[in-house]
Parts: sequence; C-alpha cells; structure tokens
Amino acid sequence: MRIRLLTLGAVAIAGCSTPYATDPAEHYPNRPMRMIVGFPPGGGTDIMARIIAPKLTEAWHEQIVIDNRIGATGTIGATLVARANPDGYTLLMGHLSSNAIAPSLFKVPYDPVKDFAPISLVGSVPHVLVVHPGLKAYSVKDVIALAKAKPGELKFPSAGNGTPPHLAGELFKLMTGVDMQHVPYKGSGQSVADLVAGHVPLSFDSTPTILPYVRAGRLRALAVTSLKRSPVLPDLPTLDESGLKGYQVGSWYGMFAPAGTPPEIVRKIHAAVQAALGSPDMKDKLAKLGTDESRTETPAAFRAMLVTDIAKYAKVIRAAHLKVD
Repeated sequence: MRIRLLTLGAVAIAGCSTPYATDPAEHYPNRPMRMIVGFPPGGGTDIMARIIAPKLTEAWHEQIVIDNRIGATGTIGATLVARANPDGYTLLMGHLSSNAIAPSLFKVPYDPVKDFAPISLVGSVPHVLVVHPGLKAYSVKDVIALAKAKPGELKFPSAGNGTPPHLAGELFKLMTGVDMQHVPYKGSGQSVADLVAGHVPLSFDSTPTILPYVRAGRLRALAVTSLKRSPVLPDLPTLDESGLKGYQVGSWYGMFAPAGTPPEIVRKIHAAVQAALGSPDMKDKLAKLGTDESRTETPAAFRAMLVTDIAKYAKVIRAAHLKVD
C-alpha cells in the first residue's frame, strides 16, 4: 500500500510539471492588471500611461487599470510597486524623477535599482521654458533681466521636489546667476493649472504637459531645454542657442515591475511595449506630444540607462546644493 501511495504521489507531481509551471509567461496575462502612476491625471507620466495602456489591452485582451497614487514626487506610487507581489500584474509607469532623481534628493523607502525590474523605456521628452502671457518676457534674455531686476520674486513651479522641472529651474539659476523661488506641487497637472491661471509666471515643464496650452495661446513658449530643436516646435530656439551653452534637461517615462518578477514575464511585457511603440498610430500620438522615438532594445539596456542617470543627477543635485528633508 505504501509503495502504491508513493507511486501515485510521484505521478501527481509529474502531472503538475506543465509548461505553465516552467514558463510563467505562457499564460500571462490571464486577468486584469494595474498600472500605478505616481502623479495626478493630466501630467506627462499619466498621459504616457493612458496612451500605452489601451495598446497593451488590445494585444493581451486583458484590462489595464490606471491607478494614480499621488504624492512625494511620485515615490508613493513607486513604493507601492516595489512592495507589490512580483507576478507581473502590478506595473509602474515610472519617471526620471521617482526612479532616478528622488533617491539622491531625499530618503525613499526603496532602492531604485534593487527593488524594481526595469522593463522598457516608453519615451523621452525635452522640456519647454514657458511664461504666462501676462509676463512681459518674450525671450530667455527677458526672463533673465526680469529675474535680476526682482531677485527672489519670480516663482517657478514643478511637479514636486526633485522632478525635472525643478532641476531645470535650478540649473537655469546656476547658469544665469539669478535668484528665483521654486514652488513644488503634487504633479504637473496642478502646477500647470496655476501657471495658466497666472498664479505663477513661468515654468520648465515637459512637452506632453505644456504643448496643448502653447498651441491654444494660453502659454507663451520661449525655448526648449534639449540641445536640438523640437520637431513639434521647430521655430523655438534651445536654451543653448539662447546663450546658456550646454544647457540640457529632459524627462523620460519607463515601465517597471517589482523586483523578483519572473524574467520571462518581464521579457513578454517588454516585447509588447516595443510592438506598441512601433505601431503607426502610437508613433503619431507620441510625435504630436514632442516625444522622442526612444527605444531600449532589452530590459537590461533600460537598467543600464537607469543606473547612468542616477549617477548623473546625483552630481547635479550636489552641485546645486539641493536637499529636501
């Protein structure tokens, strides 16, 4: 009898050795998924998530729910993903600020490299120096002159401490010697709303966030923060062209899973993201937002880019003597 039971047990174990047990990606996904966004609706990160999620839903026939978990420069959302079950059903639409800058600026409850499985870069964008139409500034030189005439009075908002709009403003201050006041918000949606309303006079926000207001005439664009002119604003000079030689700041958006997510699932998501980015309608949408056609050929390449940017922005933060308690 004992021999018979052992034999049956062995058969049962062998029966469990299905392809699903050895290849977690074969039946993935088979239920709805959640994509965490650490910023409010209306900002660049949220826009990117809502553009790509339908393409993945179309490919997988499974719903992807966008979950905005706002606060602390996107680190609240990033923390949720770092602590989530690593099964591929909780993803993060990450951002340069939460995944590369914030850990050097203040204490965060996660390691930006060890606690995530980088999947794919989704897009990278330049920023735009814009002013409210009521501000009498029509060039970068005008902004510098106004700031020097009124030290500490001009305010520039950002999506939060340590976000690219914040660092863009700090770099502008360093390179021009002007004194401007930084005003952190909980996301670009809120900061741009106050900018459009005239509560703050200027900003250095990303093209996906800013372009609709520039095109509608509600904000005046003065320069882009990339070294090359933007295809969506070809007549707009760069800050480098405007006298700030070497000035360059941008943002990127990328998809992450919790560390420990099976590599097979990470590769499957990466392949789906790359296919989505390569589709004609997706290319058109991203181009209209001023997004560069950026690709990371493998998850490992995205990880390498992340590590490089962590080191790069740590140097900027030290140079500007930035510290947030």
